[in-house]
Amino acid sequence: MKLLRPLLLSLAIAGAFFYFTTWRSNSRGELHSTNWFGQPPQVEITEAAPNESLDSEEQNNISVYKKNIPSVVNVTSRAMTFDFFYGLVPQEGQGSGFVIDKEGHILTNYHVIAEARQVEVTLHNRKKYKATVVGTDPPHDLAVIQIQAPELVPAILGDSRNLQVGQKVYAIGNPFGLAGTMTRGIVSSIRPVREPNGAMIDEAIQTDAAINPGNSGGPLMNWHGEVIGINTMILSSVGQNAGIGFAIPINTAKAVLNDLMTLGRVRRPALGVRTIAITPELADEIGLPVDYGLLIIQVTPGGSADQAGLHAGTERAYLGNTPIMLGGDLIVAIDDQKIQDEQDLAQMMNNHRAGDTVKITIFRNKKKMDVTVALGEARQQV
Repeated sequence: MKLLRPLLLSLAIAGAFFYFTTWRSNSRGELHSTNWFGQPPQVEITEAAPNESLDSEEQNNISVYKKNIPSVVNVTSRAMTFDFFYGLVPQEGQGSGFVIDKEGHILTNYHVIAEARQVEVTLHNRKKYKATVVGTDPPHDLAVIQIQAPELVPAILGDSRNLQVGQKVYAIGNPFGLAGTMTRGIVSSIRPVREPNGAMIDEAIQTDAAINPGNSGGPLMNWHGEVIGINTMILSSVGQNAGIGFAIPINTAKAVLNDLMTLGRVRRPALGVRTIAITPELADEIGLPVDYGLLIIQVTPGGSADQAGLHAGTERAYLGNTPIMLGGDLIVAIDDQKIQDEQDLAQMMNNHRAGDTVKITIFRNKKKMDVTVALGEARQQV
């Protein structure tokens, strides 16, 4: 009896609790749980102050974008390829480009329009135009195409000389077909790189600005909004941005633009010489006055160097098992820029075109002198 009373009292209390909290509410159609917190009369949130001004960095970002977005275009190329059964299958690729004059010339990458049967350009205002290929330069991965369109806004081409690691850069293009996309980063390095198609970029601009498939051919700009490079490739194991992208220096493109637009090809400049790079050990062994430069071992008859009076070697010797000729002129500078190896010479040639005149500084019999040379066309000086 003593245990029954507490049990009955507990059951009564539990039943009363159930009645008032659950059964009674449900019987009135109030199918909601008990609200343990009181509801406020109104919701209070914290809002930002209206019309907050942009800082200087944001203003510059916006200025670069607005200045250049009318010049950037989407380039669509259509080609025909063969499937597994050797049947023709249409293939479409996308890239970017930018307008360089009011006549509708557009600079892009060669690999964007390579082997294309049809090229179409979409402007920022979404108007589409058929494009014609004006000129190509596969060794530099450059191409110029042209459209007929009114009121075009050309991009401003800057200067890619003396770029410094750490400079701000901006990339505008159409990654994954997303038109009008801008990313920002810095110049990460200046280095030679080889593209997948074998093209060599001597002084490629490395950047951490996000570059993805579809950005190829688009502009890389400095903080003034001037084009300093043409975005061309990424280094990634997954085929997407991994913080390492590369751009062709705009000066490389400017050096060949005239040829591309007037001849459709590039008259590659050449000195008409065969050389070997001098190391400190080799210079000491053969008694040269300096421990760097390019020693001329052969001059192409009738070529640029021959016509300018540069001398080849006349004394036979061996470099390992390779026969060479010693006693020729030693090239140490071109237009007062130091030349240490073949790569330096190639970079100088990339900044010129056939017909340009350069000043070559040489040592001849330990005597330093300057020689003026008119550059010829590479394919004429095999």
